[in-house]
Amino acid sequence: MTTVRIKGFKIFKDRHGRMRCYHRETSQKIDLVKAPLGSAAFFTECEKITAIAEANKAKAPKVGTLGGLIQSYYETEHFKNLAPATRRDYRQCADFLEPIRDTPIHTIDTPLVAGIHDKAAQKIGWRRANMLRTFLSEVFRFAIPKGLISANFATGVIPKPRPAKLAYANRPWEREECDIVLEHAPPHVRVVLAVLMNTGLDPSDALNLRRDQIDGETIWGVRGKTGVEVAIPIGPTLHAALKQAPQHDAPALLANSRGEQWTYNGFSTVWHRFKTGLEAEGLIQPGLTLKGLRHTVATTLREAGLDERRIADLLGQKTLSMARHYSRSANLAAKNRETMATLETENARRARIVKPSAKSVKPEPKG
Repeated sequence: MTTVRIKGFKIFKDRHGRMRCYHRETSQKIDLVKAPLGSAAFFTECEKITAIAEANKAKAPKVGTLGGLIQSYYETEHFKNLAPATRRDYRQCADFLEPIRDTPIHTIDTPLVAGIHDKAAQKIGWRRANMLRTFLSEVFRFAIPKGLISANFATGVIPKPRPAKLAYANRPWEREECDIVLEHAPPHVRVVLAVLMNTGLDPSDALNLRRDQIDGETIWGVRGKTGVEVAIPIGPTLHAALKQAPQHDAPALLANSRGEQWTYNGFSTVWHRFKTGLEAEGLIQPGLTLKGLRHTVATTLREAGLDERRIADLLGQKTLSMARHYSRSANLAAKNRETMATLETENARRARIVKPSAKSVKPEPKG
């Protein structure tokens, strides 16, 4: 039998006596049944695999370039431990930088990064441009200890300000808006909104809550975005809302009309349809968002006189280690119980202002 040799491919006989062939670099196999060894189809497959391998090699970031720095950052534990949403945002930043990924490291400096930042603001907006700046800062920060770059050239770049005329993206809800939405919401939607209004949780974190995260009168959780532990006492208002929620067998605390755990996209779709209907009827003004309820809790507490540190503790905005001891969270829960009591009192006070009792309404004079 004629011996066939192709550069970059391993051709051999397996333990069953059958001929095998694969590309050494990519481990891509060739089906020798469909493309017999030495046939025209076989050589075509070899050429195709080789061409793909060379194309992929050309795409790979080069050492000593911006693309190489980004690839090095992707391999760090820091990047791998980021929340999925943050990793996705960072990869989108890298996609924007793709046209200049071969920029040599020795040419990177603060003016260059500032220019990239300016161009990004024009093309993808001020918010995404600032995300790009943050991404580059992280890439440079983790490249410095490895000796890959001399300094963090992104820290000297000034973030783009929020445009003065831009509407508040997630404005706080008014008390009347909260009442109207809760009054008209279907039961399986109402309980989700009640959780958001009375905890300050991020919508995605609230929808991911499990029943076993409630211990007594406290919700124990971890912010998906930052990994910070939170301990949120359950006040009377939320307790009543949970008690009135539709019963279901899902391990999640919150479930849809089928008794299954909500997905974020699923609830967002239902919420948007429901909200649009209320807007069409003129019952609420445009601009209500789920994330806006997190702002609502913070604003309510701030206006009630609580300091920013206590509000941040409730919302899980303090940077802490994932290995934070459970007892420390317990101490935080005790402090947050006072914070939640303030929220309950302030919401009740606002409700009385918005909805005056019948006794306070003076009858119109007759005649």
